[in-house]
Amino acid sequence: MNRIEDYAIVGDEQTAALIGKNGSVDWLCLPRFDSAACFAKLLGDQENGHWRIAPKGAEGHCTRRAYRPGTLVLDTEWDTPEGSVRVTDLMPQRDRAPDLVRVVEGRSGRVTVRSTLRLRFDHGSIVPWVRRTDGHRVAVAGPDSVWLRSEPAVRTWGEDFGTHSEFTVEKGEKVAFVLTWHPSHEPRPPLVNPYQALRSSVTDWRAWAARCRYHGPHRDTVVRSLITLKALTYAPTGGIVAAPTTSLPEEIGGVRNWDYRYCWLRDSTLTLGALLSAGYQEEAEAWRNWLLRAVAGGPADLQIMYGLAGERRLPEYELPWLTGFAGSAPVRIGNDAVRQLQLDVYGEVMDSLSLARLSGLSVKPHVWRLQCALMEFLRTAWRQPDEGLWEVRGGRRQFVHSKVMVWVAADRAVRTLERHPELKGDLAGWREMREEVHREVCERGYDPERNTFTQYYGSRELDAALLLIPRVGFLPPDDPRVKGTIDAVREELCHQGFLRRYSTDGTVVDGLPGSEGTFLVCSFWLADALHMTGRTDEARELFERLVGMANDVGLLAEEYDPVTGRQLGNFPQAFSHIGLVNTALVLYGADGAG
Repeated sequence: MNRIEDYAIVGDEQTAALIGKNGSVDWLCLPRFDSAACFAKLLGDQENGHWRIAPKGAEGHCTRRAYRPGTLVLDTEWDTPEGSVRVTDLMPQRDRAPDLVRVVEGRSGRVTVRSTLRLRFDHGSIVPWVRRTDGHRVAVAGPDSVWLRSEPAVRTWGEDFGTHSEFTVEKGEKVAFVLTWHPSHEPRPPLVNPYQALRSSVTDWRAWAARCRYHGPHRDTVVRSLITLKALTYAPTGGIVAAPTTSLPEEIGGVRNWDYRYCWLRDSTLTLGALLSAGYQEEAEAWRNWLLRAVAGGPADLQIMYGLAGERRLPEYELPWLTGFAGSAPVRIGNDAVRQLQLDVYGEVMDSLSLARLSGLSVKPHVWRLQCALMEFLRTAWRQPDEGLWEVRGGRRQFVHSKVMVWVAADRAVRTLERHPELKGDLAGWREMREEVHREVCERGYDPERNTFTQYYGSRELDAALLLIPRVGFLPPDDPRVKGTIDAVREELCHQGFLRRYSTDGTVVDGLPGSEGTFLVCSFWLADALHMTGRTDEARELFERLVGMANDVGLLAEEYDPVTGRQLGNFPQAFSHIGLVNTALVLYGADGAG
């Protein structure tokens, strides 16, 4: 059974495939990140769809694997008694149709290679009809059609509702497989040259990676995180998905399994900051433009997440035919949290648009009108309880982080008017609102007995999001309440050196049974907070340990279980990689900036 960290991804900036150390593609949604999977073994078994290419008789993991430096092209190698073979996986930038290219190359000796392809459309539930035509194997079911060919052609046969190939390669010999999806009612798309696609992909990715302005410690790790963020970008719109997967568990065998194939507003400011600071202005502008399109409409209707193109309806349902990763059920499609009220997103949107203006992104004439509308909504709505940053399902509360982000919204509105007096807005009213929110948070969200802010008004629980208080400017880093909060969060939420989001021990805040792992982005926030309060050595030590949490190809999931040493949650997780990039820039930016 593969672990979550046993996977790597390849993608074309519209979808992504997860490939295990055993050479099996176990997850792929076509044609978009949020489409139904045609390989769903990740959340079930081999009968739910997968595509393995490996030496005949090789049951376990490969000998070694790595991305080609500065690319999203994956090399997986096996050493066998007969010789060595390499499989190179990539998804070239698409013209019309998505292609998965797998190039088998003999490295030494003479190796017999086996390909086993089981296509199962609609999240592993539908076995397609398969026929031969024009040198292809063609699989069709309902709206989906997949074409498989090899160059040079190798013999294929059908068996056990799968398509099989077996061939030998000697040193220097290559066989390339191309799997192409297109709507079943349309003619076959133009053929891609797999060898040219490989060369072009390597060249294009390396040119993109070379634009990174960071040159400090762990530069390769930072670049890998940026490449991962680029891979999680839906290129047609600029939206960035939280992860390319659904229902990878936050607790093995538990029910905390969610669909993350959507775009969250909570990531917006941190994403924008990471892209701009690392030198990726074009990607930052595309993300900002996606944000503007997604949030257009009435301020009261602002959602916490949207679809890849800004879709608003993401209904949640379960897939009973999938047993879940390591038996972790249910498997969910869609996300009901889309209907929650999270007041912090207003602050995150205001902060993002303020950062975009300060960073010199192209000015959109309607942006300020949007910001004014958001502020008018917040003027009264900010007093409501909400579900908070972590999308709890245990009822609304007066979460402190949400109120802090309301303060951020008012603060950024005030600062924008102070810098641009030609703009129209209620400067006096927003200043008054900023002061009122600040006063209330400090009175009702602070525990003077323990010298710490709390998760929500009147509680004794803590929340790792409180670490963002100095980062967003709510209080200066040298304020005793900030230092007290950092120390309290570190003491109460730390688990073997890493932070949990909040306590799940005997609390009803999130309304769910079981527990979860440590939340990686929270530990990055702790490193940032330690640095801001003058404890840079401790921050850098923590950062070193966090970098060590990445798997063998530099990828991070949402969470980490320090007891079992396993990654948990959806994978790879944009929020974790954003945290890594931003913390590297915080700790080493002055020395590491290009």
